[in-house]
Amino acid sequence: MLCRNDKKEIIMNVDFNKSPDGLVPAIIQDATTSKVLMLGYMNAEALKKTLESKLVTFFSRSKQRLWTKGEESGNVLNLVDIKLDCDSDSLLIKVNPKGPTCHKGTDTCWNEANEQSFGFISQLENTITSRINEANSETSYVASLFAKGINKVAQKVGEEAVEVVIEAKDNNDDLFLEESADLLFHYLMLLQAKGFKLNDVVSVLEQREKK
Repeated sequence: MLCRNDKKEIIMNVDFNKSPDGLVPAIIQDATTSKVLMLGYMNAEALKKTLESKLVTFFSRSKQRLWTKGEESGNVLNLVDIKLDCDSDSLLIKVNPKGPTCHKGTDTCWNEANEQSFGFISQLENTITSRINEANSETSYVASLFAKGINKVAQKVGEEAVEVVIEAKDNNDDLFLEESADLLFHYLMLLQAKGFKLNDVVSVLEQREKK
């Protein structure tokens, strides 16, 4: 949360004079998923209103006036944090969006789903999904294990968990990491066998943190 001094410092340090129209680009990013939602422009007045109202407000170049995102649709952008770049002429604004951000009804202005990504883990989840959908048990280990049913997938997770415990008691870090990777891989498979993905588990953890 931005304190009063932070607000004053941001307003004072933004160099609105670099642009002849007195506008600076404002990159809007979801504070939770880190997805870039949209790009807008702010003048000093729009920035001040954003900081005061906690609702992201732009200067609309087409309407030539201040425009609070969601003022008609209700899909507002609730302010979380603002950062000024190294040249003092662009803003990174982290928000909690209410509803889709794009006026076309999509989560982002690039037609992307605003979902939390876990980097390579998300990529691995997608690979598992494609192997399941292809269902070629002759060439895919994932497909062959799924073909045996959820009991076999769950059993494999149990076996890998035991291996991790055994290696944790030893001093071979390479084996410990190898077994840990096997456990995580098969756990991701089990989640999908139950109709879930890692993001569903993260949501549970986030709810626990709020209690």
